[in-house]
Amino acid sequence: MEECITRLHLDGKELILIGTIHMSKRSVEQVKAVIETERPETVCVELDDLRSVALAKASTEADAVPADGELPFLLLNTIIATLQKRLALDWGLLPGQDLLQAVKSAKAIGAQLILADCNIQAAFCRIWESISLMEKTKLLARFLGLLTAGIALSETDMEHMKSPDNLAAILNKFGAEFPELKSMLIDERDYVLAQNIKKAPGSKVVAVIGAAHVPGIVKHLLDY
Repeated sequence: MEECITRLHLDGKELILIGTIHMSKRSVEQVKAVIETERPETVCVELDDLRSVALAKASTEADAVPADGELPFLLLNTIIATLQKRLALDWGLLPGQDLLQAVKSAKAIGAQLILADCNIQAAFCRIWESISLMEKTKLLARFLGLLTAGIALSETDMEHMKSPDNLAAILNKFGAEFPELKSMLIDERDYVLAQNIKKAPGSKVVAVIGAAHVPGIVKHLLDY
């Protein structure tokens, strides 16, 4: 059960980071077991207000977030939602159930809940405005290629991707191909998540975040 869990002791506080896959039944089970066994004072989740509302309505993380008509948000949101649904159909689980389980388990033990992510809608719009036309074209072509080619990944394959070596290779490749996108979508959110986790009250804090964010969050926490 300790796989994909990082434990840190900082300033008299124990921080337990659970790196999850948002479409994984194993991640859901692990989140429930860790929170309800460890009984932390605070649970931090990789959500903002809008995505929290979407999950509460038992929908997906991406496609149920209220949109304000901004083309960048709608476009990136639709692409990510479509890819998530492809995997979710194969695995029989809606995306984001790991985060929803974190919310449920936090309430079950009476822990304080902190929505630790930034406003993802604002982030998507800023990303789209910042990246070059070449990166926009390359990004859309890559996603369309995935959609037309299909996705043949088992849950076991995805779980293997959470290992430190595999994560590092994936993030390095993504950063080399889309440097601005990685900077804003991953690196900047790592910093925000780390700050909110660090400031969370209590002597024991559990944070439930996507596995791709764990290396960056750990680095920021240790650099404080």
